[in-house]
Order: sequence, then structure tokens, then C-alpha cells
Amino acid sequence: MMIARSIPTQNYSVTNDLMLRAEVVAAVAAKNADAVDRDARFPAEALRAARAHRLLDILVPAELGGEEASVSDVVDVCYVLARGCASTAMIFAMHQIMVAILVRHALNSPWHRRLLQRLSTEQLLLASSTTEGQGGGDLRKSACAVERIGSRIALSKRATVVSYGAQADGILTTARRAVDAPPSDQVLVALAKEDYRLERTADWDALGMRGTCSTGVMLSGGGNISQLLPESYQVIHVQTMMPVAHLTWSGVWAGLAAGAVDRARRFVRDVARHANGQLPPGAAHLTRATSSLRALRGIVASALQRFETTEQTQLESLDLQSVMNLLKVSTSEMAISTVMSCMQACGLSGYRNDGEFSVARHLRDVLSSSTMISNDRILANTASASLLTQVPRLLRD
Repeated sequence: MMIARSIPTQNYSVTNDLMLRAEVVAAVAAKNADAVDRDARFPAEALRAARAHRLLDILVPAELGGEEASVSDVVDVCYVLARGCASTAMIFAMHQIMVAILVRHALNSPWHRRLLQRLSTEQLLLASSTTEGQGGGDLRKSACAVERIGSRIALSKRATVVSYGAQADGILTTARRAVDAPPSDQVLVALAKEDYRLERTADWDALGMRGTCSTGVMLSGGGNISQLLPESYQVIHVQTMMPVAHLTWSGVWAGLAAGAVDRARRFVRDVARHANGQLPPGAAHLTRATSSLRALRGIVASALQRFETTEQTQLESLDLQSVMNLLKVSTSEMAISTVMSCMQACGLSGYRNDGEFSVARHLRDVLSSSTMISNDRILANTASASLLTQVPRLLRD
């Protein structure tokens, strides 16, 4: 069940092959999802499968060894993986956000082209470090700074959260352009595994998304000045970081919700089969969950189509920025509502942590959606833009 398709017809066979590979990896992820959640451990089996089936480089241009897939393809894979294990899907999503940034903003940089070639050949996993200090959720400000010594750079960052940092093969991190630069004057630095070290400062014992291993760390590293991405982080954030993050995360949450709906549907059918066709009291909640999931998928599909058909430089428009920001708020709230309906449809069987109809893990995982980059922060930051946006005159305007 794909979310959207906005690529040429001649690519359908390639896309179908990609989705078949994604479903194989999703099956591995699903088999280990409960253990990953219980032990709050990295989904190593699923990531090994993702590497084996070459999912990590799908966005990389063909000339550098990748498949040159679209963002829509990536979101579809997020959806497929999340039906099996939300942590696996979120790790895949966060990795692909970093790849998208390199592809869209650093292809003319020889150092970053070589990194993309390595990524394709070795199926490297990239993490990100964009949060730090007390204002952890504000990606547009950095406390740490790039120190320049000739052609070399160094940085030290107390990162509030770095997901799967210990398992990653490289990190893209934000920092102030220079020690005397203001917090908002940011650059993005790409560091290979050999360029940095991590010292854990906080553990990850969270309610949900436990397999993302989102620990706090002290990141210390450096390299050549050529490892700075050529465009400012302000441009990268607006054109790629934020919209691709919100699209891929929405794909994860939609897939997670779909997994819960799958369980609720099987529960209702099982009860009816053992009760001479009589539906259980919670069957009406399955109807609500199914309808909500359909609407959720439609919102993501619409946003994907708009993103894919908009020129990269036009993504900076106030209207597009509002759409992409509010996409995250809408899909996270709708996903939570969908999974809650599934819980009510399954009753005690859904509430239990064990059993084939449990949606407890799904509920705990989906609750993360409104808190990772707080919905309240997004709504507050978008308030000014809302004042400038005219109410449409017609339904189809």
C-alpha cells in the first residue's frame, strides 16, 4: 500500500522492485520489533537487511552508484518499514534526510561527492546532530562553532540527542560558521566515522521509539574545511531539511498507524469468526481508524505531490513553508488518533503488551510524533505566517 506516486511511468518497474525489497526488510524488522522495543536496542537485524537489499543509497544519483529515487519513493519505503517496526523506519527516514541534503546541496563539492560514492558502495548509515543545550528543539540556532586553523576545522558540541550515533558511519552536524558568528549563522559539517568521537552524556530510556537509541552525547571532531557544505544551513533547512524531514516522518507515522489498523482489523475478524459473525462492541472504532488512516495517507500524498512539483528555490515561499511545517502537526495528531481508535477497537487485547492483537508498542511509538520537534513550537513559529495567509475564496483554490 503506497502513499503516493509522482514519478514517470517508465520508472514503475524500478519502483516496484524497490518496494519488494522494502517489504523483505520490513518483514525482518517486524520479526525483531518487540525485542528492539523491550531492550531499547538498535534494530541491527533490520539494518543489516537494509544494507543487503541496498536501501540506504536509493537517493544517490546513478552516476555515483545509487538509484536516483525520488523523495516519494523514500516516503513509501518509510511507510512500508513502519508497518513492521517504527524505530527501524525512523532511522531510515533520518538517514535519508541527510542523504537528500548532500544530493540537493553538495553535489558540486568533490569531498561530498566522494562521501556519496562511499555511501553507495559501502551502504553507509548517516546520522544527524542538530540539537544542543537547553533549547534542544530549536534547529535554527547553534551554540557550538567551527574553529578554523588554516585548511583544517574543529568543533565540540554538547548534543542533546543524537539518534543511533554509536551505530552510524558518519554524522552531519550544525554549528556556527565561526567562533564570533551569531547563533543563527549556521553551517552544516559532514564528518566521516574517523573524523569524530562521541562521549555519551545521557541514556535513552523512553516511552516509545526505543530502538532509535537517541542518546545525548558530547561530539568532538574535525577535518578539512572542504567538509563544510557549500550552502548555508539557513538555505539547507528551508529547502530540504525541514520539508524532507516532515514528509518522511509523516510516512513513518502513517505506516505505524497502518500497522495498528492491520491488527485491529484482524482482531475484529477473529472475534466475528468465533461469534457466528457478530461484530465486537469496538468494531465501530475500526471504522473510525480506517477512515482516519485514509485521510492521513491523503494528506501525505498531497504534500508529496506539491513538494515534488515545486522548484527547489521556490520552496522558500511563505505558503510552502507553512504547508510543510503544518504537515508535521496534522499528520502526527491524526496518527495518534488513528492508533487510539485501534486500541479501542481491540479493547483489552490491544491494551495488553503481549498477544498478536497488542497495539501498545504502536501507541507508545506514535506518541513521540507530537514531541519530536514540539507541535507547540511549530504552531507558535507559524502563527505570524498564518496572519498573512488569506482564507481561500473557493474550495479548490
